[in-house]
Amino acid sequence: MTRILFPRLFVACFALSLAASAAAQTNDPDGRPRVVLTNKITVKPIETAPVTIPPTGIERRAPLTSAGERSLGRLNTELMAAIESHLGSGYHFNRTGPDSFDCSGFVWRAFQDVGVNFQRGPARSYWATFAPPPKEEQFKFGTLVFFSGLTHVGIVADEKGFYHSSRHIGVIYSPFNDYWLSRIDGFRRVPLDATPSNAKGRNGKPASVVQSVEEDNVP
Repeated sequence: MTRILFPRLFVACFALSLAASAAAQTNDPDGRPRVVLTNKITVKPIETAPVTIPPTGIERRAPLTSAGERSLGRLNTELMAAIESHLGSGYHFNRTGPDSFDCSGFVWRAFQDVGVNFQRGPARSYWATFAPPPKEEQFKFGTLVFFSGLTHVGIVADEKGFYHSSRHIGVIYSPFNDYWLSRIDGFRRVPLDATPSNAKGRNGKPASVVQSVEEDNVP
């Protein structure tokens, strides 16, 4: 009987000693339980490749604009400003300003003011020099309009009127009323690359030209 009980008591005592040892390792000296972490979680930063922006190919870049180039809109704005600066000036035959103009002299001066150069001459010479515009551009701003057998010329403002140097009034805006519409000969457009004028007299002024006498062009 002793032989049977002794091994069992030995095993029981060994198990109790192991339990006591484990409890001593999991408690602080003050008797409070201690949590022991056995698994560690390590978070690694996500590695991403550096972002690079490829340079824009030269064929995809916006074209450069030289200082001498102007858009049509800007040219029209400058031409309008030049015309308005001469409004109210008097009429004087064969004058190109600055205080008085005849009809063709006013047209020439307005375009000269914005850097568009062409030979100064009578209305007939402008008619012969420049090409007619498409029909849809006849009443477009900047178009030249001719009257009364090519003896008078002005600059179209729009379909409602035009600017010109009238014999009895000077530089004014006139509406396209029945009087003027019945006297229109046609239209011409001044090209932006018009040939520079070489006809200059003394002091850089345009040389005098023989001009057709204007008719009484005031309604």
